[in-house]
Amino acid sequence: MGNTDKGTAAPRRSAAKVDEAVEELARRARDGDESALEELLRRIQPEVLRRCARFLPYRQDAEEACQDALLRVARNISGFKGDSLFTTWLYTVVSNSARQTYRSMKRRAGELPTEADRIPHQRDPRTTSVIAGSRIDLLEALDRLEKERPNLVAPLVLRDLCQMDYNEIAGELDIALGTVKSRIHEGRKHVRRALAVT
Repeated sequence: MGNTDKGTAAPRRSAAKVDEAVEELARRARDGDESALEELLRRIQPEVLRRCARFLPYRQDAEEACQDALLRVARNISGFKGDSLFTTWLYTVVSNSARQTYRSMKRRAGELPTEADRIPHQRDPRTTSVIAGSRIDLLEALDRLEKERPNLVAPLVLRDLCQMDYNEIAGELDIALGTVKSRIHEGRKHVRRALAVT
C-alpha cells in the first residue's frame, strides 16, 4: 500500500502548499526586499492574531500581542536563517510576544487601580480576563515553570499552544527528538501540578 491522501497526511500536504508563498515572501524579506516584508506582514497578520488569541482570551490583549509579534518579525526578519520553515520561526515569535504581553498586562493591572477597584461590585473586563480562564491559569503555570525549569517551557509551548509537531520542534530548538518528547512530558507534569494548586 503506498501513501494516500487520507488521514492526517492530507492536511499537512495542503498546508505546505498554502505556506509556500509565505515561505518565499519570508526569504525575500530576509534578503532585504521591503515590499516582500510588507506583503508578508499583511498575509500573516490574521494567523498571528488567531494564535495570540489562543494565549490571551481578551481580544484587546491578543491584538496587542499580535502587533508586538508583527513588529518583532519586521525588526528581526534578517535573523531568520531559513534552516527551518518561516512559519516554525514565526510560532516562536508569536508565543514569546503573547507571553510578554501577558506579563506586561499583569504588571499594569497590579500597578494601576481600575474602575473595578474604585466602584464595589463592578468588574473591569481586563481584570476579569487576568483572573479567570484556563488559558490565563496556564500562562501563570508557564511563568512558574520558566523560573523552575526554563528548558521545559519552549517545547511545551510549541507543542501544546502552537500545535507544532515533534519533528518541527526538534528542528526549531536544535535538540534531539527524544529530548523534545521528554521535555514536553516533564513540562506537562509540572504544569498539571501547578494548575491543580490554583
